[in-house]
Amino acid sequence: MAYYTELWRQLVPLYGENEAKAIAKLVFEVAFNLSFTDILCNKDTQLSKEQQHKLQKITEQLLLGEPVQYVLQQAWFAGSWFKVHSGVLIPRPETEDLCYWIAEQPTLSSLSNPKILDIGTGSGCIAITLSLLIKNAQTTAWDIAPEALSLAKENAKAMNVSIEVVEQDALNAPCDNEKWDIIVSNPPYITPQEQSEMEANVLQFEPNCALFVPEDNPLIFYKAITHYAQKALVQGGTLFFEINPLFVSEMKSLLAESGFTDIEVLIDRFGKERHVKGVKK
Repeated sequence: MAYYTELWRQLVPLYGENEAKAIAKLVFEVAFNLSFTDILCNKDTQLSKEQQHKLQKITEQLLLGEPVQYVLQQAWFAGSWFKVHSGVLIPRPETEDLCYWIAEQPTLSSLSNPKILDIGTGSGCIAITLSLLIKNAQTTAWDIAPEALSLAKENAKAMNVSIEVVEQDALNAPCDNEKWDIIVSNPPYITPQEQSEMEANVLQFEPNCALFVPEDNPLIFYKAITHYAQKALVQGGTLFFEINPLFVSEMKSLLAESGFTDIEVLIDRFGKERHVKGVKK
């Protein structure tokens, strides 16, 4: 039996057939540099003994429910491969929508060197992607986790992107004044009561500190970052968030009550109200 077929069939009980095939395809592409065309030509039957051993180890990890991105230490995001590991959140496709939305803002055309701050950068996927998409962007990335800071620097270096990576707690931001043209954040936003609706491997393997907020204060990070942005953004600067769709109304109210205008909500590729922006006037 071809190794690709053997792998996806083993994964079906965990993921269903379609996702199992997608995972197997990704494994052969990333770990063995075999395209799907190569698989159709049965090149997956020609693995060396060393490659077979490697595939066995990958299979064992996947059968334990470990996300394929952590197993391969790679995640595809906005046209680039990002290194990831279990200390940081896996970049999600809906976050790509946020990056593209920011890069398409018409106000950017009037800025020669847009100053951008990404708060809670994780792997660096937002900060690095914006630096790739926006000409002459001067991008800074904050995080409090040492493993995230190290990984963001590693990813930026691998992609030949210049960003400043800073250890900074979003809940204790400095007193900056009119420093940034854009502030963006995808902070923790899932409440504990939502755990029952989440996939088991997300709960088991991804860092809880990057996912969850207190049940009694779900907007804790949004309030702190919005308060910081009130002074830290230039006049006409824009604050962008990825948000929990359950709290869209609360987020719009928070921005409005904090003096932001031109508030907009973006529906992501999955039909969820996932992103919001407000302009400092």
